[in-house]
Amino acid sequence: MNVSLSNMEWKLMNRLWSGEPMTLMQLTRALEEETGWTKHTVITMLTRLENKGAVRWEQAGRARKYYPVIDREEARREETAGFLDRVYGGRLGLMMSALVDDHALTEEDIRELSEILRKAGEGK
Repeated sequence: MNVSLSNMEWKLMNRLWSGEPMTLMQLTRALEEETGWTKHTVITMLTRLENKGAVRWEQAGRARKYYPVIDREEARREETAGFLDRVYGGRLGLMMSALVDDHALTEEDIRELSEILRKAGEGK
């Protein structure tokens, strides 16, 4: 499923992925401190996400319970691929080179990437 999420939509989806299902009021309370969103903003976001096919709801008494439709890991993979394609023409090497040139990698990042590349090399 190819669903592109805005930064605001990611915030809401992360709440649903970590504590599904949630009602409108639960989502509003959970997001209020971090975002300052009102109930009306959360309704708008939920409507957008529903139209994109990212969330669904079920009636539970007087409230609707919202559920994520898309998988978090699938959304992350699609977002990463989309970013890489938009910014670096799909070339991971260009992105890594930019990070190295900008001194943006910590020692921990370098160790982690080295381990990932080692594992990738073992898979061949």
